[in-house]
Amino acid sequence: MSGSTFGKIFKVSTFGESHGLAIGATIDGCPAGLSIDPQLIAKDMQRRRPGQSKITTQRKEADEVEIISGVFEGKSTGTPIHLLIKNKDQRSRDYSHIKDKFRPSHADFTYTAKYGHRDYRGGGRSSARETAARVAAGAIAKMLLNKHDIKIWAYVSQVGHIQLDKHYKKLNLELTETNIIRCPDPQIAEKMIQLVSEIRKQGDTIGGCISCIIQNCPAGLGEPVFDKLHAELGKAMLSINAVKAFEYGSGFAASQMKGSEHNDQFHSEENAIRTTTNHSGGIQGGISNGMDIHFKVGFKPVATIVKAQSSVNQLGEKVQVEGKGRHDPCVVPRAVPIVEAMAALVLADHLLRARSNRI
Repeated sequence: MSGSTFGKIFKVSTFGESHGLAIGATIDGCPAGLSIDPQLIAKDMQRRRPGQSKITTQRKEADEVEIISGVFEGKSTGTPIHLLIKNKDQRSRDYSHIKDKFRPSHADFTYTAKYGHRDYRGGGRSSARETAARVAAGAIAKMLLNKHDIKIWAYVSQVGHIQLDKHYKKLNLELTETNIIRCPDPQIAEKMIQLVSEIRKQGDTIGGCISCIIQNCPAGLGEPVFDKLHAELGKAMLSINAVKAFEYGSGFAASQMKGSEHNDQFHSEENAIRTTTNHSGGIQGGISNGMDIHFKVGFKPVATIVKAQSSVNQLGEKVQVEGKGRHDPCVVPRAVPIVEAMAALVLADHLLRARSNRI
């Protein structure tokens, strides 16, 4: 299967299926001498793992990461880093009823159309289980970014109709991990949790949004034309399961503004060039300008629901499909570290690419 590698210098290839023996990632291009802290990897894996709260899937996976190669005496060697995550709580029998049926809004039909053969156990390669490998690789990318004091903050800003409207600078982002929905506003968080709980009882699912802030990113990251930084971030986010939308900076609101309203005027601040406003979202001409990079990612409702739905099987015959197994009623709480991981992979790659732009 092509399309399983991301990045040009800091390259990450993921492998494995939801109900296979294991999943994992190989990182090629990580500089030698980077201190690798397994505890930081474990911390992000715990944030993404299933079964972590009453509003997530109850599949039980420890998601322990084994570093097979590329690290010696606590530091990267410059050779490929291989990360392995063994699957331990598979229940493939939960999917036998759909082995020849196409579930609405899943990849069942499209995978069959493309390959003529598919792994129906939990969606196989199309399962969000694959994102565990991205989080493991992203944790190492974060270690590289930490050396440059680049910080990434993601949080849940919307679930269904409940929206957190406060500007991120008015929020205490340290509070994001203090509740199971991962919203930094405690009052809004409680409303979101109640909504997800109600939706779960109905046998249904609900969508939401994640906002992400990148601070201390230096000016000059990103490439002209096709590899613009916002284009790379957009591709990274849209490659995440269930993502339907991406906007950065002023986003769609820019279409309703005049140039005199939208333009970010420059000024000098503490011997650095800054902009008075940040409608550009920290990126101009596809290249970072030193301001905070901020964007939002929209997730659809999880496609697997308990309610019966009409569909067809591989013969085109009409069938009824009912969701079984263990699934999230809302994906956004567990997707927060995934968004951070993909942002980290983009920035790590462009940080290394920037080194080749000047003599």
